[in-house]
Amino acid sequence: MENKIGLVLSGGGVRGVAHVGVLKVLEEVGIKISHLSGASAGSIVGALYAAGHSPDTILEFFKKTSIFSISNYAIFKPGIIDTSKLIAVFKKYLEDDSYESLQKKLYIVATDIENAQSKIFSEGPVIQTILASSAFPMVFTPVNIDGILYSDGGIMNNFPIEPLEGVCDKIIGVYVNPIDTVKKNDLNSSLSIMQRAYHLSIGASSLRKYELFDVLIAPRGLSKYDTFSMSHIDEIYEIGYEAAQSHRSVLEKLLTESTP
Repeated sequence: MENKIGLVLSGGGVRGVAHVGVLKVLEEVGIKISHLSGASAGSIVGALYAAGHSPDTILEFFKKTSIFSISNYAIFKPGIIDTSKLIAVFKKYLEDDSYESLQKKLYIVATDIENAQSKIFSEGPVIQTILASSAFPMVFTPVNIDGILYSDGGIMNNFPIEPLEGVCDKIIGVYVNPIDTVKKNDLNSSLSIMQRAYHLSIGASSLRKYELFDVLIAPRGLSKYDTFSMSHIDEIYEIGYEAAQSHRSVLEKLLTESTP
């Protein structure tokens, strides 16, 4: 019986495309992921992968999805983009819309903004929980699930290893929300300042989890990409791919250790 290998995918907006590059390398190495846990962008990648979609298909999803289309703008709601209008986009890739239909065990983290607590979802409808986990404050409207408003999972837990602890034999973590230094010229708008402050606030708690992973992949060079810019998807994917390649020997060793 093969050991259970878990994969934790952090939030990071469009930088989450780097997760897809990592998945490509994991498949090339031959690592079979049994459990996934994700926040925000990590929940999107994790759900699509758990549903059986290949890294190539997930990359195409990001290229084809026009989140900031004017038709998605919110009217009389707290946010720029109406999150509910994105349900149809995910329905094309998650037709059964349930955790129980997925090929791999999935955990998605969202933030209960009414009761100030982190919530882990692992059963029932999955699309609503993806949208909740990805609802970046002020940009996407909160999501109502069973009468409670949820927002970005990264607010309280951007690197959710907890659901996999004690469940998986080995855990790989991919963190795509680095706290690199930035140039003054990059902080030239209210949104850029807000994003920077947000990343700094959630980064400290995530860094403390680094030592908990058997393999940690934290791609460098992602800070220069705006959280919501869709203009550099291929570049971000390559950064993730190369970061995973640099850990290839460690991943191959992990695979050996995971084979009885």
